Amino acid sequence: MAPPQDLLCDDPSMDVCVSNEDPQIVYDSSFASHRKILDPEDPGASLVSTEGTPRRKLFCCGSVMAASPYRLECSRLVGICVLLGALWKIQAEQIRYSVPEELEKGSYVGSIAKDLGLEPRELSERGVRIVSRGRRQLFALNPRSGSLVTAGRIDREELCDRSPKCVVSLEILLEDKVKIFGVEVEIIDVNDNAPSFGTEQREIKVAENESPGTRFPLPEAFDPDVGVNSLQGYQLSSNVHFSLDVQSGADGIKYPELVLELALDREEEAVHHLLLTAFDGGDLAHSGTVKIHVTLVDTNDNAPVFTQPEYHVKVPENVPVGYRLLTVKATDPDEGANGEVTYSFRKVRDKMSQLFQLNSLTGDITILGDLDYEDSGFYDIDVEAHDGPGLRARSKVLVTVLDVNDNAPEVTVTSLTSSIQETSSPGTIIALLNVHDSDSGENGLVTCSILDNLPFTLEKTYGNYHRLLTRRTLDREEVSEYNITVTATDHGTPPLSTETHISLKVTDINDNPPAFPHASYSAYIPENNPRGASILSISAQDPDSTENARVTYSLAEDTLHGKPLSSYVSINSDTGVLYALCSFDFEQVRDLELLVTASDSGDPPLSSNVSVSIFVMDQNDNVPEILYPTIPTDGSTGVELAPRSAEPGYLVTKVVAVD
Repeated sequence: MAPPQDLLCDDPSMDVCVSNEDPQIVYDSSFASHRKILDPEDPGASLVSTEGTPRRKLFCCGSVMAASPYRLECSRLVGICVLLGALWKIQAEQIRYSVPEELEKGSYVGSIAKDLGLEPRELSERGVRIVSRGRRQLFALNPRSGSLVTAGRIDREELCDRSPKCVVSLEILLEDKVKIFGVEVEIIDVNDNAPSFGTEQREIKVAENESPGTRFPLPEAFDPDVGVNSLQGYQLSSNVHFSLDVQSGADGIKYPELVLELALDREEEAVHHLLLTAFDGGDLAHSGTVKIHVTLVDTNDNAPVFTQPEYHVKVPENVPVGYRLLTVKATDPDEGANGEVTYSFRKVRDKMSQLFQLNSLTGDITILGDLDYEDSGFYDIDVEAHDGPGLRARSKVLVTVLDVNDNAPEVTVTSLTSSIQETSSPGTIIALLNVHDSDSGENGLVTCSILDNLPFTLEKTYGNYHRLLTRRTLDREEVSEYNITVTATDHGTPPLSTETHISLKVTDINDNPPAFPHASYSAYIPENNPRGASILSISAQDPDSTENARVTYSLAEDTLHGKPLSSYVSINSDTGVLYALCSFDFEQVRDLELLVTASDSGDPPLSSNVSVSIFVMDQNDNVPEILYPTIPTDGSTGVELAPRSAEPGYLVTKVVAVD
């Protein structure tokens, strides 16, 4: 929309301008061209210039108050600022550029680094990249300049056909923040195509008794460009018998017609040679020509007439080749060759001729190729009916292609973490997924899911992106690796689905101390054992992995009979086997109480203790010793005799011995 001529801020330093015509309409002067940004009658007024991105953000109250002679109430301007700020925030993650088609590869489109608030060097440091779904990339990032550039020649007509506005959407991923920015690039048409008639010449047969003012349809030219660069008009070579009249149809297409100005005389001139020129309106205008041969024939006073000016038909995209779409019908009341009607397509392009076939005699239109709703959902077919001498009538066949659920969802893993520590907090991002379904309506709506028994959840973010998050803290000792299946299912009938498999390893931390299978241990060793004899093997288990699970054993320091405990026994630090360092004497040491410590090799290490009791078993290694009676030292026999009168049971003496 063009701005009013009487804006109050011709000064380019002003940010917001007020119209003299209507002080309730505010214009932004910080855009490349003036643009209405707030209009009570037009709440959809755009915040973005059609000629580029804004050079700076809007500032409302001060600039407008300084510029406006109407001295708008500051409260009204504050309200305007709040509205503009809200609109600006809504679109903060949507970047828009515009670029003409046909530029060379590497041509500048816009400063991505600047619009993301980054320095150019930060693009690679922060993992800024364009997200692709496998289609041909039209744009690329220049990491040195921080700019978005073309990745090759862009043909607007190939991308958008004759659509009035051609916008290419892409996404920019900020890897370190796992954040997506939407970018829209409008492809501006340039005049790179000339109008074309599709044929070098056309013959028109005219009855010699036609009255002046009779009109004859001429071939139309086609120009794939849009706007002023498209077809603008026609010119006819100078001729006294004919003139050119151009009609505009309801669809906006210009239809040239040949108008008879003077009566014809076949005997005077049987064929009139004309040249029809079509031209467009670009800066460097292009044109195309077709030779028109007007052949005079005997009277044919009725042209064919179609039974309908337009035929409407709907067809599912999965109909087989050879399917009869409909039959067009035209009648001609003339007799003989003048009433014989044949049919043909008008302005047939290659794509149309590959999909539809018209039987010239019956008017049957059949499917010649596979229809694809995702390629095009609507076709506008022009048909002609000719009688024998060449009078023509035209009609349209409007074909609406109905979508069927023939495309399964596509899932693209945009960002992925292959491992995660077992202590990671809930909500840790595992993967960023993009889900796309080429179908439309319910057929294109996609639901993503994972199994409920997994400790993960899916969260929808920007557009069609989903994040895979942890739902709780993971335990490697419980599950060390997960195979996660993400199922994307559309809402079609029947529904189609796609499975994507993600493998995730849980890395270990030292969160488990070694554990002994028993609360205490007992062992027995006979006395007089050889030195180095094995007493007992103790083993502790640690469910962690690698260094966190490597266990070493040691004895707690203690003393026995004034000597260090380590002088009696030792333990192998790797195997946990206890060894005797001396030969035990039951008469000296009967038992030992030890404390064994098992430590892992984590950082920091974890440990646990267990008590060990070692009992020394007695061996018959001592002879009895008689303490009484003692052997006399005076040379006597030492024999005590009982008296003669002693009865049985008389105590003679006592013998005392120890062992």
